[in-house]
Amino acid sequence: MTINVRPARTAAEEAIAAALEASITAEAGQGRIPEIRRAARDAFLANGLPSRRVEEWKYTDLRAAIRDVPNRAPAPGAVEEAEAAALVPAVPNAARILFVNGVLSRAGSDFAALSEGVTGLPLESAIAAGDPLADRINALSPSRYDGPLALNTGFLGEGVALRVDAGVKAARPVHIAHAFPGAEAVSGFTRTVVVVGAGAEVTLVETFAGRDGVAYQSNHAVELVVGDGAIVNLVRIQEEGDAAFHFGTLMLELGREAKLNLFALAQGAALARYNVYGRFEGTGAHAGIRGATLARGRQHSDTTLVIDHAVAHGESRELFKTVLADDAHGVFQGKIVVRRAAQKTDGRMMSQALLLSDRAEMDNKPELEIFADDVQCGHGATAGALDRSMLFYLRSRGLPEKEAEMLLIQAFLGEAVEYVEDADLRDVLIERISGWLEKRVV
Repeated sequence: MTINVRPARTAAEEAIAAALEASITAEAGQGRIPEIRRAARDAFLANGLPSRRVEEWKYTDLRAAIRDVPNRAPAPGAVEEAEAAALVPAVPNAARILFVNGVLSRAGSDFAALSEGVTGLPLESAIAAGDPLADRINALSPSRYDGPLALNTGFLGEGVALRVDAGVKAARPVHIAHAFPGAEAVSGFTRTVVVVGAGAEVTLVETFAGRDGVAYQSNHAVELVVGDGAIVNLVRIQEEGDAAFHFGTLMLELGREAKLNLFALAQGAALARYNVYGRFEGTGAHAGIRGATLARGRQHSDTTLVIDHAVAHGESRELFKTVLADDAHGVFQGKIVVRRAAQKTDGRMMSQALLLSDRAEMDNKPELEIFADDVQCGHGATAGALDRSMLFYLRSRGLPEKEAEMLLIQAFLGEAVEYVEDADLRDVLIERISGWLEKRVV
């Protein structure tokens, strides 16, 4: 006889369960969205917050880390919107959609500035109007339970829905900005749904920022469908406040000969986790998924990927660089799955970490799960300190130690940053990275 023993719920899990129940009751209605919310609630009630006993979360124990859950914020006022705008990094020539404390700011968002052929709607409006974009919600859910995503889905409501018409080459980027400017801790749950038509091309930028010293919790999910022959460039900049918890999820579907170029920069939050679930649904698709993490103090930053090659002739490239100072903890978990039908798949994954302190810790866990026999796949992981001979060489040329370190770190990270094709966005990333490094020199 098998006996399943489930640990008693923590105080945080009890509070979340009550909040989910109240939210679903208050937002009762007909159709599939309430059903999706209820399914997420049921999944959370059955599984709770993931702990180190769950393999995918063994390095990021949310059950131990989350002690309470702040309330969701009300609609922002003019003062909060102005403070939020001051936190948001500038993205040249972009149409901005602004969320303040997890709530869409209609005054701070400029849907009219979207390029011709790009349609944007508040998510709640798309749901209420029965827009086809709303039908994509939750269509790309991962096969395994994901606690933060279950919460994002259970509180589903705030967000934005974007459609790029077939054949459109969007003239300007879409900047989806999230800011938490308040002095009170709140929770924010937002969902972005993007459907890119066949042969279209668009650049998306996500940014996350918040006030230091405030223990807010931000939870954001993106469902991205890239049509046949379409190209999406996605840049993500996570600079949450130093006491915040940040959870991000990307659910991705690539059509035939579709292409995604993703770069994710993470350098904020006390605890951060970014999940990418990518699925190749069309032959000849390509995904370039790259990123950089910079952490100091006692920050904990986790990047976890599952790239699922379901069809033949797919190509994926994953490259992640991590720089850790002080007592920071970095995590990279990456899995490439190659299904039996996915012959001629070419998948390569690499994680490299630079430890600037004897107390810093990096956990690397790359995996391959291959069921086809005609593939080229590989993975690797490294972790080490700065090259002392190169540091000596630079110092012998008159550079102070910290400035010499900064040059070596910039070169280390530059290998990943250089894959960002848009020069303006590349400059934005270099500026954010340089700002983090300069603080170490002072």
